[in-house]
Amino acid sequence: MPKPRKFRVEFRKNRSTRRRAGDLTRAVEADPEATAGHAASERISGKGDLTRKRTIVAHDMPPGRVDGLAAEPTSTPTWRGQVLHVHGLESVVRREDGRTVRCTMRRVLRTLATDQRHPLSAGDWVRVRAGGDEGSIQSIEPRRNELCRDSRGRRHVIVANVDQVMIVGSAGQPGLKPGLVDRLIVAAETAGIRPLVCINKADLVPLAALVPLAGVLARMGYPVILCSTVTGLGMQRLAAEIAGRVTAVVGQSGVGKSSLLNAIDPDLRLQVAEVSRDNEKGRHTTTTARLLPHRLGGCFVDTPGVRQFQPWELLPAEVPSAFRDLRPLANLCRFPDCTHTHESDCAVKDAVADGLLDTRRWESCCQLAAGEESRPEDDE
Repeated sequence: MPKPRKFRVEFRKNRSTRRRAGDLTRAVEADPEATAGHAASERISGKGDLTRKRTIVAHDMPPGRVDGLAAEPTSTPTWRGQVLHVHGLESVVRREDGRTVRCTMRRVLRTLATDQRHPLSAGDWVRVRAGGDEGSIQSIEPRRNELCRDSRGRRHVIVANVDQVMIVGSAGQPGLKPGLVDRLIVAAETAGIRPLVCINKADLVPLAALVPLAGVLARMGYPVILCSTVTGLGMQRLAAEIAGRVTAVVGQSGVGKSSLLNAIDPDLRLQVAEVSRDNEKGRHTTTTARLLPHRLGGCFVDTPGVRQFQPWELLPAEVPSAFRDLRPLANLCRFPDCTHTHESDCAVKDAVADGLLDTRRWESCCQLAAGEESRPEDDE
């Protein structure tokens, strides 16, 4: 068996105890001899009481078993499972035999200093140490992929280890947000996840009104489905697209994500709510991402509604490569670092002027490359 690899990791702040009491100054003023038993000096070393680092052991396991990170070797048996949903410090993990166990996370995983808002997300594969009816998550396996966004300067992993992302928009109540659809497609393309665009509530508007967006995306090769849970439009094709796959369902609140899942599998019985009549905005009925097996042989990951979406650490130079229609044109520009906004001999701007490239898509790319927040009329 290969020798375990050891390396040092850093913990978050405020995870070490105080070296001295906080009222030391007042104690000295009251009694100068009160410090007789205290050390005159101290040294902060890599192994002292004030360090925020710890030695982690990575165990190389045989194929099919990945123990990931562990604080120390353990002889206690563990089993492999997938996280269904995370709620605070507790998670629900499904065993490979189908049983579900409520689990907590060991402290070493909770306190590691990372750029993630939470170290665990729905879809993660973990190793769990059993303890009666509950378990303790000992390690997290490396992710195959992850859909994440920027959340106040930290990486928010919405879902991990999925086959495709179903981006749901609504034709009305609330209205369609093309900018939000573009950003979700870019996040999926960057993560290497297949995007699937679904425009729900197609019965509320004439289908011709959806052609400008649906036609542009379909021409680039993205699967676009116009559907309605009221008339049944597009439901058969949608069922064929998600059969046998792990599909993350994302979109703003009120577009009917839970209603679509209930229509495909009525046994899910997900909670739904009507759109507010005052502002035509959806109400949050899904509060956390949940992995839901369905009867078509795959799984849904039902996610909470998003009103703004900013991809995580997307470099400006990488943005055009995430737009399929801009990607071949960007290589024809005169300058290799062309921003496609003000430079001369820009192939992208020439294509927009000639009507070969959709103007809205070009504006969306420039806005995302500049690091600007989404506009209210596009992403609410």
